[in-house]
This record gives sequence, structure tokens and C-alpha cells, in this order.
Amino acid sequence: MQIYEKLITFARKFSKIVMEETKFKTDSVKAWLLAARPKTLSGAAVPVMIGGALAYTDVDSYFDADFSWIAFLLCLLFAFAMQIDANFINDFFDFANGADDAETRLGPRRACAQGWVKLDSMKRAIAATTCIACIVGLPLAWYGGMEMVLIGILSVVFAFLYTTFFSYRGLGDILVLVFFGIVPVCCTYYVQLHTITWQVFLASLACGMVIDALLIVNNFRDRDNDRLSGKNTIIVKLGPEAGLQLYAGVGVGAVILGGTFWLNGHLLAFLFPFIYLLLHILTYLKIKRIYQGKALNLCLGETARNIFIYGLCVSIGLLLI
Repeated sequence: MQIYEKLITFARKFSKIVMEETKFKTDSVKAWLLAARPKTLSGAAVPVMIGGALAYTDVDSYFDADFSWIAFLLCLLFAFAMQIDANFINDFFDFANGADDAETRLGPRRACAQGWVKLDSMKRAIAATTCIACIVGLPLAWYGGMEMVLIGILSVVFAFLYTTFFSYRGLGDILVLVFFGIVPVCCTYYVQLHTITWQVFLASLACGMVIDALLIVNNFRDRDNDRLSGKNTIIVKLGPEAGLQLYAGVGVGAVILGGTFWLNGHLLAFLFPFIYLLLHILTYLKIKRIYQGKALNLCLGETARNIFIYGLCVSIGLLLI
């Protein structure tokens, strides 16, 4: 009983560190932890999990092929580093462009806008995380060839372009499909087996659609503020009703695309994600009921949870042969 109470106490303290939105010392550890947005790391982990699981199940089909856990770990670390880097870039440039206003913001508070992190400190952090991502990702050229260097460069470039250009023109969803679906799933598979199959490509599209739900609910919540700040997201362009349908559609579409697992002999990888779909639909109904305001942050957290569950469902379904 004492051990249980200690675990509960620890969990509450950790949750307070991650979720606390009160003012605290500038550039403190808590400030940087919030700026890194640890909850978003599920979006970085899931594509690598799925790409790795696909490669692991297919490795016996290729002559003289072995699954490299080191290459898999490097893919995962690169994805984490790039996600944190993108979060820092987003934090800095959205504040600089006036898209993050501490008074009107509905979403989780941002470090630069709240003054938790100095702008100069954030610039240095962006430079540091960009370098770390490049250092971590460079050895992947040994496993996947020099084309991995090109992929790494494009990942860094578009991490900047997402916040500074694409998100303001309603094209952020396309980048999510590419850099949270196609690129990480296919590249994780490619560094293992040096090829890409059409089944892997369809699986990467499904993964990108699932993760795009996080951007959709985020933009749905911020639609009024985005319109005023000139940030023409797809929700601003299409309207909230179309945005709701889009949120529901990406989840349903991802599960339908998962039929490729069934056709490729992995029935469980097709069936297990229906657990995700049920949760996704429940979250959709909650978004529809709440419709606007800060209460939609609950749906943001649920969507992140659903994404991780999707990754687990697909990965476990693939590995249970």
C-alpha cells in the first residue's frame, strides 16, 4: 500500500511539472520541458514503430537481410530530435509572427509567448536541436545510403518551412502526411531492407492520416484566432463543419487503407486498429459537442492518445504472426 501511494505521489508530481501552466523561472528546466512538448513525441514514435514492425516481419523474405536494432534506434532518436526541433521552431516563429498571443491563446501555453523562455535562448535551442538531429541521423547513411542524407536535409528545411510558410497557407496537413507518414515509415523500412513496397507506402499514408488528426483538432480549436492573425489553415478555408468531417474522415480512411495489411497476410494488423477507430469516433463526437473554446484541449490530449494506440495496434498486429 505504501509503494502504491508513493507511485501515485510521484505520478502527480511529474504530471504537475509537465502540465503546469503557471509562471515560473525563465529558462528553467520546467520551462524547457513544456517547450519541448513531450506529449507530441507519440507522433514521432508511431511512424518509426510501424515502419520497424513492417521491416521486422518482412526481413525473412529477403535474401541475406538482417534487422538492425541500431538502425531502428537511430531512426527513433532522429524522429524525437526533429519533433522537439520543430516544436521549438513553431514556438519561436508563431510568437514572432503574432500567431501566439498569451491573452487570446486557447491551446496549451507556449514558452516564448509566456516569457518562460527568452527568444535568444530559443534561437540557440533551435540551433542545438537541429545539430543534434543531424548528428543522430547521419549514421543512417551507413545503413540506407547517401539518400538518407538528402532525407535528413529535407526534414530540417521543411521543419522551418512548416511554421514559416506552409501552415499559414493551409498546406500544413500535406506536410504532416509526408513527414509524419510517408517519410518516417518508408525510411525506417528502407534502411533495413533497401526497398519500398506498395504495401509499405499505403501503410505510411494511413499513418500520416492518423497523425494529421492532431493538427486538425488543433486548427479547429484555433480557427477564429488563426483567421484574425492571417493563418489560413485548412479549417479556416473550409469552415468548422468541413473540419469536423475531415477529422472523422482521416481516422476512417486510415483504417480502410489498413486493408493492405490483410491483403499482405497480416489480418490482426487490420483488425486491431478498429480499437483505435472506436476511440477516434468517440473523440470526434466530443469535439462536435464542445465545438469551440479551451475545452477542446481535452480532445487534443485524447487524439494524441489515439495516435499512440493506433501505432501499438498496428505494430502488435504485425508482430503477432
